[in-house]
Amino acid sequence: MYVHIFAFQWQPGTTEEQKAQAAEAIRAFQGSIAGLLETSVGTNLSPRGQGYTFAGLMKFTDRAAYAAYEQHPAHLALLAWLVPLIKPLELDFEA
Repeated sequence: MYVHIFAFQWQPGTTEEQKAQAAEAIRAFQGSIAGLLETSVGTNLSPRGQGYTFAGLMKFTDRAAYAAYEQHPAHLALLAWLVPLIKPLELDFEA
């Protein structure tokens, strides 16, 4: 299994609607991306979050499935509008 963890600091001016749209778009990957086993996103509740207020976890069958997800048209479409709104942190590991 390959695990992808991410957290976002939102750029100033990002609206609550945009944040909700991001969460909805990420959840929509479930069932439409081959090899994606699990998707969870939500508000970071940790008091040690260092300004990262949105977090997510995705589990893939293997590293190849994650690599395919990175190039999937739905993921690329999300990145096109999301990247300007965030300062991301990503962690990946094999479990």
